[in-house]
Amino acid sequence: MADVIDYRIVGDDMQLVEVELDPGEGVRAEAGAMIYMEDGIEMQTSTGGGMFKGFKRMLTGESFFITTFLHTGRGKSHVAFAAPYPGKIISLDLTAIGGTMLCQKDAFLCAAKGVDIDIAFTKRLGTGFFGGEGFILQKLTGNGLAFVHAGGTVIERQLGGGESLRIDTGCIVAFQPSVSYDIQMVSGFKNALFGGEGLFLATLRGPGTVYLQSLPFSRLADRIRAGIQSNKGESRGLGGIAATGGILGSILSGD
Repeated sequence: MADVIDYRIVGDDMQLVEVELDPGEGVRAEAGAMIYMEDGIEMQTSTGGGMFKGFKRMLTGESFFITTFLHTGRGKSHVAFAAPYPGKIISLDLTAIGGTMLCQKDAFLCAAKGVDIDIAFTKRLGTGFFGGEGFILQKLTGNGLAFVHAGGTVIERQLGGGESLRIDTGCIVAFQPSVSYDIQMVSGFKNALFGGEGLFLATLRGPGTVYLQSLPFSRLADRIRAGIQSNKGESRGLGGIAATGGILGSILSGD
């Protein structure tokens, strides 16, 4: 049974979630997500279920350890967690959505003590080879609140039975296990080579709830990397122009 916790989400594009704990209540979070905690809260860091659980979490890019913030004092106390890059925090009431949610690796932020954080491999071989970010998913199970992070703007879609949606794999944040997940190749030779969307797209088929993000971290990182490389090229170009100017000046002055 997961702890029943109260919370508030603070901020707009750089959000944090502040969790209110009664004595004996706790919240679990990935290492490094905590921003502040008040008196009476103690940290308990562990593998969250043994060595094997820790290694499985590492497969999703998360820390080997998970930290529980337990309120051991009196009255109410608060602890806050923030995402590592701009975006939105999504609260998931696992009780209301069937007890299980699958989410993108690195999406998990924190959850009420009692919620299990595990991994789920995609079922299809093609998905495993070509799914990119979607190959290994996190599975949140329990009857309490969990919080995941999405980059940019969050889009919530309710898919009906048999209704499908084709998506860039990195833009998926979370979906119910009733939603089937597969990878399909982009149709058309020119689309595949010059479309700029990659060779493969994820296909989600309902029924169920799907959460999407407009700016996955992988896309943001690619833009930053391209900008850095462009600036380096400009710097080298300016340095070459300056050096050429210096040589011409020396020749014209007779040196």
